[in-house]
Amino acid sequence: MAKELAFVLINPHSVAKSRTGGILARYISRTGLDLVGARMFAPSAELAKEYSELIRGDASVSPSFRDLLADYVAREYAPRADGGRRRAMMLLFEGEDAIAAVKDATGPIRASESGESVRDTYGECVLDASGGVKYLEPAVFIGPTAASAGAALKLWAKYSEECGGMVDGAGDVAKGEGVQKGLVILKPDNFRFASARPGLIMDIFSRSGLRIVCAKVHRMSVAEAEEFYGPVQTALQQKLKSKVAERSARALAEELHMEISEETKGQLGELLGPLYGTNQFYQIVEFMTGRWGEGLVDAEKEKPGAVKVLLLVYAGPNAIERVRAILGPTDPSKAGPGSVRKEFGHDIMVNAAHASDSPENAEREMRITKVGSETLRSWVEAYYP
Repeated sequence: MAKELAFVLINPHSVAKSRTGGILARYISRTGLDLVGARMFAPSAELAKEYSELIRGDASVSPSFRDLLADYVAREYAPRADGGRRRAMMLLFEGEDAIAAVKDATGPIRASESGESVRDTYGECVLDASGGVKYLEPAVFIGPTAASAGAALKLWAKYSEECGGMVDGAGDVAKGEGVQKGLVILKPDNFRFASARPGLIMDIFSRSGLRIVCAKVHRMSVAEAEEFYGPVQTALQQKLKSKVAERSARALAEELHMEISEETKGQLGELLGPLYGTNQFYQIVEFMTGRWGEGLVDAEKEKPGAVKVLLLVYAGPNAIERVRAILGPTDPSKAGPGSVRKEFGHDIMVNAAHASDSPENAEREMRITKVGSETLRSWVEAYYP
């Protein structure tokens, strides 16, 4: 069976309620599909109107709900009365029979009370005494057929640059003094197999009260990883000198049956410490990219990595400090209960997530990873030319 590209559009209401993590967890774990794209949108009035009209004319949508859903989009996706735009999140999933898998995980508009589907858990459909719909919150929108998915994706791709990317100007995002933006990277260990982990980590971060203003599925290149972790290399080369001196002196003493003087031990540290630090640095690069980077030519270093990460930008007052408090220390064994690294970390390198430690580093890291860059159109054009 051929691969398909399906989408999930998380509604502004669900995004504002910080339900994005739970929704993402449900789709990945229920479908087993590959998450290949993520982008934040702040829809314009024109985009909301065009999407509403698209739904109103979509024969694959149940006639009894078609106008209700179209009206919902026209009302809830359009800018607010004060002009502030609302935030929505687009997710792309690739895999065999992806459209049907996403449809099954989403569930019908008229949600049940079983909690089985996404709409059962996160949506609402309240009926009046006569059986008419009194209140409707569908939680997400999808393309139930290849034709409807293609039409919707083409529309959103058309507006991806204008309305998508870094949406820190949206109406519900804090402004003014003290407001910061911090980059969070959900590391490759969260994507070794299809699981709820990425969404569950996002759920933990949601207790910060901050707003997600940018999202991107990214395959970090060796060149990006070298620049991103560059400051760590020098630190490792210096920090590991004494450790290398002790271990190498001990190994030589055992192998050669002789005592190693303190002077010689120091020389071993000076000689081998930088080499060991560089080796440790490239282990970090390999973990983040899936490729051993040392010795590669520049053209190879520029290629996308073999593993993926999820980039998220959180915005709000004191965002850096609040995110790092929830993340926990680098060493998961020293992290407190309920922190991301205590719950999901394994060791100092495989520790679930990275978070910027200062506003200056956040800007630097977002520049290196090009977190706001447009990535949806290439996927849409590949499947729906």
